[in-house]
Amino acid sequence: MSSNSAERIGGWLLGPLAWLLVALLSISLQLLMFVNALLNPQILNLLKAQSSTHLALWVLSLAFVIAMWYYTLWLTIAFFKRRKNVPKHYIIWLLVSLLLAIKAFAFAPVSDIIALRQLLLPLAAAALVVPYLKRSSRVKRTFVNP
Repeated sequence: MSSNSAERIGGWLLGPLAWLLVALLSISLQLLMFVNALLNPQILNLLKAQSSTHLALWVLSLAFVIAMWYYTLWLTIAFFKRRKNVPKHYIIWLLVSLLLAIKAFAFAPVSDIIALRQLLLPLAAAALVVPYLKRSSRVKRTFVNP
């Protein structure tokens, strides 16, 4: 099928698309915060003074942010191109986001209310969007491009 015979992105698909765009903006801001930390000499000196374990965790967090930014960007582009594999990758993206929220809830030194809020949004999105992406005939008619 060509892109002309596929349905346009609309209806309930605008919700997952909006969630994806907001997440891309949020991850981009997180990435800018990491870059700012690397470019700021005072913060860089503080990082160098940390133990190797803390520094390794910081580098691992940076790697996860870069990976999620790239995956979110790729998924956003594929969503607009209405690629056939978007529903499957969107579900994977939601599950990874949920796992990262669980990690933040369990290990981050933030208040429980903030961590719970970060956990509830991906959980609610996964609970609402996954059944829709799996069962909707509109999704099957929209994402048809190879």
